[in-house]
Amino acid sequence: MWFISFIKTSIGKKLVMACSGLLLLSFLAIHAFGNAAIYIGSKYFQIYADALHSFPVLVYIFGLGILVVFIAHIGVGILLFLEKRRTASRYNVQSRVVENTFASRTMPYTGLFIFLFLIIHVFGFGIAKPEDIKISMLVKDYLSGFFYSLFYIISFIALAIHLNHGFWSMLQTFGVNHPRYNFLISKLTIIVPVLFLVIFGGIPIYFMTGAGASY
Repeated sequence: MWFISFIKTSIGKKLVMACSGLLLLSFLAIHAFGNAAIYIGSKYFQIYADALHSFPVLVYIFGLGILVVFIAHIGVGILLFLEKRRTASRYNVQSRVVENTFASRTMPYTGLFIFLFLIIHVFGFGIAKPEDIKISMLVKDYLSGFFYSLFYIISFIALAIHLNHGFWSMLQTFGVNHPRYNFLISKLTIIVPVLFLVIFGGIPIYFMTGAGASY
């Protein structure tokens, strides 16, 4: 099949990584928008959660689709990592505007850590969720605890590091590379990860510091 032949090429793998990364980034942005309701209050977050799960079939299909995209992203990412190790070459399309060697070197490890977080997160808030407890209250219970909160914050720090290199790589693969935009791109590789870190990582801090006492 042409797709298999395409995937075997380096540019094919990079394009799959870029497209799957864009889909995951879009999902993350939507999720961040919904989770931001936590800062307004439990009532509004519960409205968001109820609206999201009012179409269980669509949620199931969407969740399955995200899982397939995530597995494709991880699988091809591992292939690229092994390919890079074999050829001793860096995963770059062109010279980076602002090189972050730590972020690029740790991409496989931060990616796998994020995957571990996703499994635990889905299990805790989905599969193992008691039916008689509202999701808004479950969020507060989990993210008021020290150890889960610490794991949650570390996970989104790992995500921020992953996105710092991944966001730039995605844009480069799509050909968004021009002297006119390179300064903006270099800033976005910091702004986008930090924005997600503040929205998601701030939630356990919001509860643990008592700022969410009226939640």
